[in-house]
Amino acid sequence: MKRIAIQGRVGSFHDIAAHEYFEGEQIQLICCDTFEQVFENIKRDPTVIGLVAIENTIAGSLLHNYELLRDSGATIVGEHRLHITHSICCLPEDDWTTVAEVHSHPVALMQCRQWLSNHPDLKAVEADDTAGSAEYIKNHNCLGWAAICHAHAAQLYGLKILEDHIEDNKHNFTRFLVICAPQKADFLRPVNAVNKASLVFSLPHSEGSLSKVLTILSFYDINLTKIQSLPIIGKEWEYLFYVDVTYDDLVRYRQAVDAITPLTRNIKIIGEYIEK
Repeated sequence: MKRIAIQGRVGSFHDIAAHEYFEGEQIQLICCDTFEQVFENIKRDPTVIGLVAIENTIAGSLLHNYELLRDSGATIVGEHRLHITHSICCLPEDDWTTVAEVHSHPVALMQCRQWLSNHPDLKAVEADDTAGSAEYIKNHNCLGWAAICHAHAAQLYGLKILEDHIEDNKHNFTRFLVICAPQKADFLRPVNAVNKASLVFSLPHSEGSLSKVLTILSFYDINLTKIQSLPIIGKEWEYLFYVDVTYDDLVRYRQAVDAITPLTRNIKIIGEYIEK
């Protein structure tokens, strides 16, 4: 049985993503209140696997999770993309005439902004988790409260769905990373089948430094799929670059990394895995 640390409760999007990624396998969830706790679980017990959101097609990148990943020493061994849909749900005794406020994670509220603006009588209240909001309403018998969460969470906690698919943008996807301690990585992904990598590095503060790196990657037929820059705290106008690349030839990828290493500072491979 695999033990998977996630941020959120049972029924959350992290829960759904974990079960989809490890479909057909026995898993035990370790539900954490924060992403920091996910990484702490991996550090405390190297057999634990983590699953963390890293970017959303609407909300963008979760920048803090990049920092946590780099600082933790954990490595990426997989990724999963999940279609995000939201429903509004309440206790069976409630309905549209009695619900006065709606609770959910700030990102979920933001993703349903247009729907909420069409219901100005509902007070939006921020909470720590989508499924956690549904669980709280059920456990505390919160009459007059509603939650925005996945329909699965509503059903799980015995709530009534007032309306499904209330998200503003139907093309709403979140990308999750599967992470673990480095010594466990080879047991979770086939080394010879990997075709995607995530790197982090800084660059000298000189003209054309990033362009030179990108030129080398292009020469080796390495496809750049994402680049995310974050400022280095305490160093003015210096940045860390988080780069995702895909490749067809593992040897040429290794050669490309060797070629850019002298042009970078503190380059680190934070994951090699299969593109999904």
